[in-house]
Amino acid sequence: MLSSSEEKHILKNAKVPEHVPALMAGISEADPFLVGPFVCLAKDDWLIFVGYPLEGDFSEDSFSLALEKAMALSRPLHTWFIAPKIPPSLIPKIKSRENDFYYRLDLTPQKISRNLTRAAEKAAQGLSVSLSRLFSEEHALLTEEFLQRQELPPRVYQLYLRMKDYLAFSGTSLLLSAWDREKRLSAYYVLELGAEKFLTYVVGCHSKVNYVPHASDFLFSEMIKVAKKNQKEYVHLGLGVNEGIARFKKKWGGVPFLKYEFGEISLAEKGPFSWIKALMIS
Repeated sequence: MLSSSEEKHILKNAKVPEHVPALMAGISEADPFLVGPFVCLAKDDWLIFVGYPLEGDFSEDSFSLALEKAMALSRPLHTWFIAPKIPPSLIPKIKSRENDFYYRLDLTPQKISRNLTRAAEKAAQGLSVSLSRLFSEEHALLTEEFLQRQELPPRVYQLYLRMKDYLAFSGTSLLLSAWDREKRLSAYYVLELGAEKFLTYVVGCHSKVNYVPHASDFLFSEMIKVAKKNQKEYVHLGLGVNEGIARFKKKWGGVPFLKYEFGEISLAEKGPFSWIKALMIS
């Protein structure tokens, strides 16, 4: 478990969403702890190792040594880790791996096209916004509609199902909702404000039943306002994931800024659900 001073240190120096204890613990229900400059989470027979050091530059040697220590402490059957680079010495042990880039939207200076601004302003004429942490029946119904409509990987599907519990767990989470003129829910974003320097976009979805054009763009513009109000330096948009998601992030000025590598080490044939992979929807 983290002490109060350790958690403050993490939030001050966080570089990726996976550093935020409330976000990761709220989704995985695991216990966070530190091994040197690295954040880890453990539960039952599995371990999540966040291989982006809170301080200093990434070093293959320090990463490997800290990962070895974390595994010795928790003795997991299943280990998932992320890092800007996988050391060659680990490659023979890895069961599966993925790579991507994290995206960010800098708020100073902020360059957003006038077309996007107009689209958001037009949507605002038929929408109102609310900020809360209450995942209501309307949010559950919209989530159900969205999940039935979209063919999502199991990890992404499960992430959406975790949002109600995560919002109740994290005191720095925020539910940004767009309502139409009949007070029907048209779209929502889930955000995390815990990191000192950035706001994290966690998930979002919109309705085809209560459809309002550009509702997602409207919420994106509102998210930027929330980030500025909370004096964040940038919005952490998470991973590119696929061409469509990356295109939406780039459309709003998001740029790839940090390499992402995922690796899995498993001592058993089958393991529990990989919660750290679930965050790839961000």
